[in-house]
Amino acid sequence: MKCPFCRDLENKVIDSRLTQEGDVIRRRRECLQCQRRFTTYERAEEALPMVVKKDGRRESFDRMKIVAGLKRACEKRPVGIEAIEAVVERIGRSLQEGGEKEVPSSIVGEAVMRELHGLDTVAYVRFASVYRSFQDIGEFMEELEQLIKERRGDGRPRKPRPR
Repeated sequence: MKCPFCRDLENKVIDSRLTQEGDVIRRRRECLQCQRRFTTYERAEEALPMVVKKDGRRESFDRMKIVAGLKRACEKRPVGIEAIEAVVERIGRSLQEGGEKEVPSSIVGEAVMRELHGLDTVAYVRFASVYRSFQDIGEFMEELEQLIKERRGDGRPRKPRPR
């Protein structure tokens, strides 16, 4: 494992722990060259489906792309990295359990939207504005009005509108 600071390959494991879910091992390491410490995560390789993009390209499912998108949406919000990791884990598990060899990117995007809707409404609106490519303030306001209705009204969460 390369040290993220000096790029040296020699390091030692100081501590290993299972995450709460028990499917990831968190390891604290110390670089033998620069003596700085860093954390790595180890998980079993999963047989996740290929993601079919809107333009027809196929990509491997990349959990780090989802983590990055969630981090951007949750920036300066009271959402911890543990919650983001849990969201990505649930999405990955759901796709794996589905057993499909390929899934449209819209399925992944809508899963992220559902998870964010329950996690943080501000992060949800941020993500939705990018994911759905709102063309004008009217589309943005429709989404906000729907969220307001849910909070005041019957309390039933609505299904994200199809793209």
